[in-house]
Amino acid sequence: MKELVEVVAKALVDHPDEVVVTERTEGKIVILELHVAPSDMGKVIGRQGRIAKSIRAVVKAASSKENKRVDVEIM
Repeated sequence: MKELVEVVAKALVDHPDEVVVTERTEGKIVILELHVAPSDMGKVIGRQGRIAKSIRAVVKAASSKENKRVDVEIM
């Protein structure tokens, strides 16, 4: 999942070298934290959060195959 979020985020931003995805586990939930450059934050979130919702939907679909719950936090 971590690699999936990283590839999608790098395709969206102007500074792909500043994209960092960290993974942490809290109980049965895996949390992926996406860190991007401040100038790229709007590109990752999108208008009214549409791109962020799409990223989360793709990750949710991929994680359902593995019977895991994965949340994406954009920071």
